[in-house]
Amino acid sequence: MRLTFPALALAALVSACVAVESTQTSTPARGSTEAPSRVSGSTAQANFRTAVNRVEPVAERICRQRAPNVNCDFKIQVDPNRNAPPNAFQSLDRSGRPILTFTQALIADARNADEIAFVIGHESAHHIEQHIARQRQAATTGALVGGLIASVAGANQSTAQEISRISAGVGARRFSKDHELEADALGTIITARAGYDPVRGAAFFTRIPDPGDRFLGTHPPNAARIDIVRRTAAGL
Repeated sequence: MRLTFPALALAALVSACVAVESTQTSTPARGSTEAPSRVSGSTAQANFRTAVNRVEPVAERICRQRAPNVNCDFKIQVDPNRNAPPNAFQSLDRSGRPILTFTQALIADARNADEIAFVIGHESAHHIEQHIARQRQAATTGALVGGLIASVAGANQSTAQEISRISAGVGARRFSKDHELEADALGTIITARAGYDPVRGAAFFTRIPDPGDRFLGTHPPNAARIDIVRRTAAGL
């Protein structure tokens, strides 16, 4: 694992996607989804470094146990773009190595180490569950089905290509909500085994915009995500 962490000047950001700032100042009890107010930039950096050092080896160990056929050597990096909105995402390099990228705004907005640990566990879980490969397969299947329907309907080549493109997008989105909940559940396990409180970490969901239960939405409602974290944690 290689951690790329440039010198950061973390500060409060204002954006439509940024979590709403909390006015609470007390430290919540373990197992609570309430979170304290924003921490300093130096504390945010320290929380991130510590969480990476503790969560990454646990994620790699679980990855080797559950998905021995994939590359489990996680590379965790920070997006150098200071203007990028709060976000974290998993990708693969050309060799298939999993890369977990965190924006500086997300690190700054995490109110404690439990929150940042949970996000690391969640993104790690996406790779372990092989969601990128599954999403690509769903998109391919959607494109094939769309193309077949267009062909049967007698559409011209241009129309058939457009239908296939749209169908691929629908196929890719079809299981997105399920993938997020799977990552939340496995991320809860990873977070707990690393010694953090996943329920407290899931407080992050109380400060981000709620996508609701939209048709073909990419993320499930925040309440559903908090619920699966609680239920998974209770079973540990």
